[in-house]
Amino acid sequence: MTPPPQLQAALSELLGDARLVAEPLPGTDLKLWLIDALNMDRAFNAQETRRILHEPPYWSFCWASGLALARFFAAQPQWVQGKRVLDFGAGSGVAGIAAMKAGALEVVACDLDPLAIESCKANAQLNGVTLGYCADFFAEADRFDLILVADVLYDRANLPLLDQFLTRGKAALVADSRVRDFQHPAYQRLGIVEALTLPDLAEPWEFRRVSLYHAVR
Repeated sequence: MTPPPQLQAALSELLGDARLVAEPLPGTDLKLWLIDALNMDRAFNAQETRRILHEPPYWSFCWASGLALARFFAAQPQWVQGKRVLDFGAGSGVAGIAAMKAGALEVVACDLDPLAIESCKANAQLNGVTLGYCADFFAEADRFDLILVADVLYDRANLPLLDQFLTRGKAALVADSRVRDFQHPAYQRLGIVEALTLPDLAEPWEFRRVSLYHAVR
């Protein structure tokens, strides 16, 4: 299977020998275009390291929280069935794609990064679903039933967005493995599930424990 040309070109510019491959996600019926695990099992030179730090290709990974939501919707589709959903900071699009596969009425993948939007499009096609796309969350109307948020709170500058999510949706579902002192009066923890980032970055075990939080306006 041939990788999406625009995404492959962007990845090759960053890491010359890196390849995108269509990988199945464990515990789901989904596939994503991900950076080949063999590309990660080597030392990076100084130039590659600078490029990765400056402009990480996060859309070429399935982060643990996204995988956790994909498994969650497969097991409990009632969370999204018949609903209008926005996937905030969509990245690869895994959470939104999983929501569509579970019966969502509509899913909009929202990300500031044009390459992330291209990744969402390629992965939606790979999984046989149709998504909508936007780059500006605040340009969207208050019309969604559920806002999905996976792997966004690693940057604490994003914490104020927890209030903003409920200005565009009736409810929000947040998946996060980074914030240990999460406290917000509107958000209640549903539980903790285990997942890992793919390809496996050998992250500390604590980052494989994904907390799910739910808020209703």
